[in-house]
Amino acid sequence: MTDITLIRPSLDWLPSYAHALEQGWSPNTDQDVSREQLLQFRRNPERFLHDLYNSPMVRLPDGREVARLPAHDFWISDGEFCGRIGFRFQRGTEDLPTVIYGHIGYTIVPWKQRRGYATQALRLILPVCRSEGFSRVMITCDDDNEASRKVILANGGEFAGSLPHNHRPGHVKLMFWVPTD
Repeated sequence: MTDITLIRPSLDWLPSYAHALEQGWSPNTDQDVSREQLLQFRRNPERFLHDLYNSPMVRLPDGREVARLPAHDFWISDGEFCGRIGFRFQRGTEDLPTVIYGHIGYTIVPWKQRRGYATQALRLILPVCRSEGFSRVMITCDDDNEASRKVILANGGEFAGSLPHNHRPGHVKLMFWVPTD
């Protein structure tokens, strides 16, 4: 298996990120934001990168803007851009706002899937979560996303229930607690 690394988003890697968007990959697993992000990238790459990870507000799928949570965001690399993983949280509590499904979100570009990259990326981000004082983190996946469920279980995930899916009527999000040690 090829080893991957987690890298901080940067201008150096931004063309590779944009290439993934051009291929139809979306960093958001609940809605396709590739076209919107490409337009922003083409207008001003530096501003796009800043807004993507450092703006004080984020826009929700319903159009509302809310304060950005503290987060550690990474791009996944095997020498090429492979996807993204992020850990978002509220200091001093395991709780998250109701609009956030879980502490960690990840996605791998389609042409790099089924190589164990998501499993490795999750394993690599868990020490970051621990460094923020978390002994466990909540991770969710769609009820029909067997690949993501396997990633979570491979990292020690324990089933913790389900909740209604906000964007897919008739589906639920499966909830798992994953230890950070």
